[in-house]
Amino acid sequence: MPLNLPDKLPAIELLKEENIFVIDNSRATQQDIRPLRIAILNLMPLKITTETDLIRLLSNTPLQVEISFMKIKSHTSKNTPIEHMKAFYTDFEKMRNEKYDGMIITGAPVEQIDFEEVTYWNELTDIFDWSRTHVTSTLYICWAAYAGLYYHYGVPKHALKEKMFGVFEHRSLSPLHPIFRGFDDSFYVPHSRHTEVRKEDIVKIPELTLLSESEDAGVYMVMARGGRDFYVTGHSEYSPLTLDKEYKRDLGKGLPIHVPQNYYMNNNPEEGVCVRWRAHANLLFSNWLNYFVYQETPYNIEDIK
Repeated sequence: MPLNLPDKLPAIELLKEENIFVIDNSRATQQDIRPLRIAILNLMPLKITTETDLIRLLSNTPLQVEISFMKIKSHTSKNTPIEHMKAFYTDFEKMRNEKYDGMIITGAPVEQIDFEEVTYWNELTDIFDWSRTHVTSTLYICWAAYAGLYYHYGVPKHALKEKMFGVFEHRSLSPLHPIFRGFDDSFYVPHSRHTEVRKEDIVKIPELTLLSESEDAGVYMVMARGGRDFYVTGHSEYSPLTLDKEYKRDLGKGLPIHVPQNYYMNNNPEEGVCVRWRAHANLLFSNWLNYFVYQETPYNIEDIK
């Protein structure tokens, strides 16, 4: 089944060029099926890029998925046209009474700021609380994962000596867990961050289950509430050139940045990118949608609680 997206969303045409089957609202209304309702709170600065990355992965499923983009009222995006925000995003307050089968909360470029000092922290934590009674399963990505673990369980974040930047090998600690169905014994995930959460802080909290880690990148995936919450520290959704753009951007600004590890062929930017994470990225999102959204959500969406 295709993704049901807002009419004229830029990602539609971009993904059609990749032979990904998407339809807009006008056509979706002609299909007699109850789609999965997925809310995306997109906190990343380049919103169209992030939309496209997430939609690309959500499309790899036989389920029809209806996407709604949420925004917070207390923050104005400086890197996305205001016309785009008005056309495709809805304030949380206007979505508060709705229920969703799944939700994705993205990272944000505020990881080096104390959580309580983030200008939209109060509104964000209100959304965290709301999601627990209005969403079947929530996927927290990168900074959102740190924020969620801190707010719900008091897990601290720790500053790194240098940026965790590159594509790192990971392993599952529970290979038979449904979220890892089809995964190889080891798999790769992009990371781009200045902070971390630590294993010793996770394992002492009985409500949390550490599912995956990396020898180099540390904690990767944590589960809570039996799969109603997943906290993922990496960026499986990144497109092939995302780290390349970040690297060249920081070089251009004269910032201290090293070549992203395990990313370029022979670690040489001149030889191009070696993409090694897309297959598992698709599995991650497909497994989440299938096992923790579709198979767990009630048919009557109003029964979510």
